[in-house]
Formats: sequence, C-alpha cells, structure tokens
Amino acid sequence: MRTDKFGQIIFDEKDIIELYYQNPDRKLKNTLVDQVIHFHSDLQISSKPSLKIYRESQTSVREFDLLNQSVWLMPDSYKKMDIAKHVLDKCQNDAELQRVGEELLLYQERNLFDLLRYLKYLVDTMRKNNIVWGVGRGSSVASFVLFLLEVHRINSLYYDLSITEFIK
Repeated sequence: MRTDKFGQIIFDEKDIIELYYQNPDRKLKNTLVDQVIHFHSDLQISSKPSLKIYRESQTSVREFDLLNQSVWLMPDSYKKMDIAKHVLDKCQNDAELQRVGEELLLYQERNLFDLLRYLKYLVDTMRKNNIVWGVGRGSSVASFVLFLLEVHRINSLYYDLSITEFIK
C-alpha cells in the first residue's frame, strides 16, 4: 500500500486480495490499484467485482479531478435538490438576493452546483450527528452562499468581503 501524488492510497494486488479475504462482501468502488488484477475463480469473489481500476500513469491531475467530481456519495434527495432555489429562498432582502445571484452564476460557470449540494448534505449530516465544525477559515468566508448553507458563520455581506477573494 502506498500514496500517490494526489494523496490517494493505492493498493497492490496483495492488499486487495487480503481485503477480499477479510470481508468477501466488501465493495471496493473507486479503489486505486497499481495494475489491472485478474481475479481467479478459486478466490470465490463475486462474479461481478465492484472494483474500478485506475492506472496512475495514465491519469493527469485534471482528469483525476474531473473523474472524482463526477461521483458524489450522497442521498438522491440531495443530488436532485434545486440548490439555487434553496439558497435564494434563504435571502432576506434585495442586497442578499443580488449577492447570491452573482455568486450562483460564478458557481454555475465553474460547474460547482454538485459541490454546493454536497456541502448542504455534509452540514446537515454533521448537525444531525452533533458534530462541531469551525466558524470559518480562509477565503471560503468570502462566499455568502456558503454562509447561507451554514458551511461557515461569517456573513461576507456584513464584513463587505468580495466574492473574488474566494473564487479565483
């Protein structure tokens, strides 16, 4: 087992087989492995293993990011959520509506609505499980949308923080 340049753990053939022996029903979706592994039928692994194979040398950083951005592990109710409407509904005045509209356009241009949906899911999950998270940190506090999603507790309108500090 080792870590690649993206910080992902990569398992070798021995590690994967050991994981299957420990728990044959375990699903190893999106697991990074050194090379394509041909499983033998005598290992009694399910006929359709859920192992997705990546080859580190064939994947650029951009391809790796795009691949991971296409897979969001969250309930369907969050995947289907109209996140723009949800955030706009939280606005209390015209200034907030204006700012949220500008930010949502920037998020949409960068294809980040799935990220916003996931952050909503993450915050709801942390709240449900009584997990405490910080008040805000770094450039993320410049996003009023993230404030409305309660990712952080810094009102960027009150402190007159520009969204350009966050989305560069």
